Amino acid sequence: MRLVIGASIMAIIAAPAAGADAQIESTVARHVGAIVPPDGAGGVAVALRFEGRTRFFNYGWADRADKRLIASDTLFNLASLRKVFEATLLAEAVRNGELRLDEPVAKYVTELAQDRDIARLTLGQLATHTSGLLLPQPEFIRTLNAWKAQKPPGAQHLYTHAGYVLLQLALERRYGTRIEELIEQRLLRPLGMASTMVRSLSPEHKRRAVQGYAEDGTPLREPGSQESYYHWQGTGQMYSSPRDMAVFLAANLGELPVEQPLREAMRLAQQGIVTIDPGNRQALAWEISFGDAPTIIEKYGGLNNASAYIGMMAHRKLGIVLLGNNEVGRRIMLDLATARRRRT
Repeated sequence: MRLVIGASIMAIIAAPAAGADAQIESTVARHVGAIVPPDGAGGVAVALRFEGRTRFFNYGWADRADKRLIASDTLFNLASLRKVFEATLLAEAVRNGELRLDEPVAKYVTELAQDRDIARLTLGQLATHTSGLLLPQPEFIRTLNAWKAQKPPGAQHLYTHAGYVLLQLALERRYGTRIEELIEQRLLRPLGMASTMVRSLSPEHKRRAVQGYAEDGTPLREPGSQESYYHWQGTGQMYSSPRDMAVFLAANLGELPVEQPLREAMRLAQQGIVTIDPGNRQALAWEISFGDAPTIIEKYGGLNNASAYIGMMAHRKLGIVLLGNNEVGRRIMLDLATARRRRT
């Protein structure tokens, strides 16, 4: 999709640092203002990484009834941004020689029938949404074994939650560790992301979580709810704060001193593997958009009461996390990238 790049950021080019900060805030506010619900049912948190600094911008209510405002330590449901964390786990395992992308998932999930279509799926196909696996039913393993592929695995790009649930299970079986612990041990603790969790939230964390709202402004489910697409252990919701996600963003941009295996895993996860269309490639969970606009490595997430976006222009050390909305993150980042290019 062709995006129109605004010109309002032009004043940043020759401005001093304080003026530049004000101009950045104006750009973010201009884009976010259009999507913050006017009735106060919800809000938006932004973490922007630009020129080696992180800036936070918060708008609206975390909970309208309690008059609790969005803050940089408020906890949001990450929705499908969780897939980026699991893809990074897979990339680290591949980097360490512990797994291969071309290995069949049935090697690790031994309940899968060896004489059925499911036995042909590989770990890499699950992580790049090329398995073709779409399963609306909650009876997971039984349905996997009954599944019939419409096209050969790897032949089509089809976004699938089921593929990532199966990938989680394969990772658990490979390491004999629950997926929650794998994410905590290998990603969250090394990065110091203490406010990010896959498991059920404690009472204290629930008090920091946003209230989700439906499109009509009706409160939808309790803050910190752990509903799952499948009735399968470990497939609940992942929560994080803008401050924690800013750390994850900076690490993926290569701007934090993380250990070499994790740093290389993040780079590997961002490498395009499958062509979606002439302007997009699929990496491990990440999607890469290129063409007329600068290349963006990005991931969206959305539920009926939450939404999230993370995007990076890695070669320009520019990135954004937006919790509460999807599309606006791209427009802010493109504006700032345009201004930066004109300054240099």
